[in-house]
Amino acid sequence: MFWYNQLVKLNNFVKIFKIMVRVFFFFAAIIFLTGSCRDPVKESYRIATLKGPSSMGMIYLIDSLAGNENFNTHVDILDEPIQVRKMLLEGTADFAILPTTMAAIIYNKGLDYKLIAIPVWGTLYLFGSDSTIVSWNDLKNKRVHVMARGMTPDVLFRNLLLKNGIVPESDITLDYSFPTHIDLANAVAAGRAELGVISEPLVSLVMDKNRNVHPVFDLNFEWKKMNGIPMAQTSFLVKSSLIEENPELVEKVIKGYENSTRKVNADPHNAADLIVRYGILPARDVAVQSIPRSNLNFIRANKIETEINDYLGVFYDMNPDIIGGRLPDEDFIY
Repeated sequence: MFWYNQLVKLNNFVKIFKIMVRVFFFFAAIIFLTGSCRDPVKESYRIATLKGPSSMGMIYLIDSLAGNENFNTHVDILDEPIQVRKMLLEGTADFAILPTTMAAIIYNKGLDYKLIAIPVWGTLYLFGSDSTIVSWNDLKNKRVHVMARGMTPDVLFRNLLLKNGIVPESDITLDYSFPTHIDLANAVAAGRAELGVISEPLVSLVMDKNRNVHPVFDLNFEWKKMNGIPMAQTSFLVKSSLIEENPELVEKVIKGYENSTRKVNADPHNAADLIVRYGILPARDVAVQSIPRSNLNFIRANKIETEINDYLGVFYDMNPDIIGGRLPDEDFIY
């Protein structure tokens, strides 16, 4: 009888053990299948921005990310848009700042990026040491230096010339001797170029070096006056796949940039300290002067689709190749 009872107990134990094994493998299979359906989460992310108004506007975001292991997002502060474009072509940037015309080209090429927001609304000025110019008509027979034929400053300035009755190459000489913004700014500061089309914060830097240099025309104001729309000059992009993989991160970065811009505008003096600390500008006074002229205003792209399309439409009408051959479709905007 004793051995019989022991066998019964052993048999019951085996049954229970088999049931537990089945339950274990059932839940293990569920975890494996549900986990394998998800895309792997990246260990780190990169924001490619430009040394100038775009990085000035996001300076508090940059500061909050520095050394923040929980967020694990790195910011690359680059000198030229072509460096940002290289990262986009390689797919190494998860977020990026570019001129809006270049952003349209990136999208029209089929690259994996969407437009999040317009954070900077025009930073271009015609300035120099020529004090004889008080109207657009005074530019006739003058030499104006412009950086990079076919890039946004060149095309935008040509548009304004035509709107004011001045024919490029006929009524005025456009000089492309200085290939970058920095080269041109240094030339104006040194007196080797009397007039140049340059953006902030280089305008403030040059005026700090050379007291004879002054703004001639605020091209952002002139653009809005002549075209009836604001200058949606700079775009903030996000990798489309990241929106699906990690929407929480995308929204955190958006909110961080938006809040940063608001703080910079509210107190330029405090923001200037950070701008100097991160090497965006060399001097606090220059940063304080530059912030109000940089037109920082972070606006979500889905709230201003008409303004963005109208802005790109001006360039399309001048030359479709400037924005990649066509106006971007509705999927361009996030």
